[in-house]
Amino acid sequence: MNENKELFEEQPVSKAVISLAVPTVISQLITVAYNMADTFFIGRIGDPDQVAAVSLCMPLFILLTGMANLFGIGGSSLISRSLGEGNLDRARKVSAFCVWTAAAAALAYGLSVFRLREAILPAVGADADTYRFCAQYVLWAIGVGAVPTVLNAVLAHLVRAEGDSKRASFGMAMGGVLNMILDPIFISLLGFEVAGAAIATMLSNLTATVYFIVLIVRKREATVLTLDPRHYTWGMRIPFEVLLVGLPSCMMNLMGVCSNIAMNRLMASYCNEAVAGIGIAKKVDMLAFAIATGMSQGVLPLIAYNYSARNFKRMMSAVKTTFLYSLLAALLGMAMLLTCAGPIVRAFIDDPATVEYGGRFQRIICVTCPCVSVTMIIITLFQSAGKKVRPLVLSLLRKGGLDIPAMLLLNRQIGIDGTAWATPAADFGAMLIAVCLFIPFWKGLCRIVNTE
Repeated sequence: MNENKELFEEQPVSKAVISLAVPTVISQLITVAYNMADTFFIGRIGDPDQVAAVSLCMPLFILLTGMANLFGIGGSSLISRSLGEGNLDRARKVSAFCVWTAAAAALAYGLSVFRLREAILPAVGADADTYRFCAQYVLWAIGVGAVPTVLNAVLAHLVRAEGDSKRASFGMAMGGVLNMILDPIFISLLGFEVAGAAIATMLSNLTATVYFIVLIVRKREATVLTLDPRHYTWGMRIPFEVLLVGLPSCMMNLMGVCSNIAMNRLMASYCNEAVAGIGIAKKVDMLAFAIATGMSQGVLPLIAYNYSARNFKRMMSAVKTTFLYSLLAALLGMAMLLTCAGPIVRAFIDDPATVEYGGRFQRIICVTCPCVSVTMIIITLFQSAGKKVRPLVLSLLRKGGLDIPAMLLLNRQIGIDGTAWATPAADFGAMLIAVCLFIPFWKGLCRIVNTE
């Protein structure tokens, strides 16, 4: 705790930001890499229907990420703010609430999706060619794997809330590396194909969850984090603070699900190769999104701690430093994806039609990278300060509020390319609104700093 307190209060801001953000970015990139590995090794089979099935199931899997963000980011913000106020008892109770409530919610979701798969899978775009593969993926990745998938991410957020970004990131990275090792074994060597990808994902998340549980148990004398259900409570406004602060990140994932379903259904009206192509393009674009997410989530504890401690000058310096680093990374990522679209998509599947669609869609989608970077940092700033409405509005606008209407309109006006152009159009609009909400909040902080 003393080492982490030094990081929050005394370490040079640029060094503190790098210490927190770099491990988080690396773990996010590895997480994206193992999601891409599923598509890569399934693509080696050469069957667009199986690649399409993974893309169609992805919205259902993303909901698990949304659930993890609801409790993980909401809990992380409240724990860091409680530490900044010196309220260790509340921080301890927050961790117990987040862990046990998240586990229960994940179990209920996983069982519900599996039991209702015959109704759910056609609704997300599965047809006679892809239904069987979708059902196999849902069984293992969601039916069996829901609880470890959610707990893995929740525990990583909570460990990071104390400033222990390296161990948090190591746990997530370990799961990602294990998944990439298991993918070729289960998909190709054992011949399980789509089911093998789902089994590998489930086992890797289970392993990472066990790592975090062991870490917290071994550190129990030096951490406020606890798995002891005796600390579980609905009091002290903990559910209110956790759920409302975490809700924007959850809603971003939830609306992302709606957005992906809408996009997949529009693409499916053309052909399965288009569905597979947009699925690959979206997964590759997640590399840039992972950098923006890793930067913002990594520094959330630093911003939240100093906001509660009323060290606004240090907090604002952390925000500015994070913004510069994140924007630079986003511009570099956009340049790489623009110039290397064709070869990147071809690495996943050697199907000419899918490669043509995927490369085209990737060049369109990647232009939104800088916009996402700006919006994510502003959302994180509001979450770190315990704000509820503004990050929720931005999350709803970025996914669902702007892009689904844009998809329908541009698909009608331009055709298949218009569906892809809806993503950068929505992200640009969300960024403009984010900046408008950010300016008065930032000016208020400047006035406080100038009068101290």
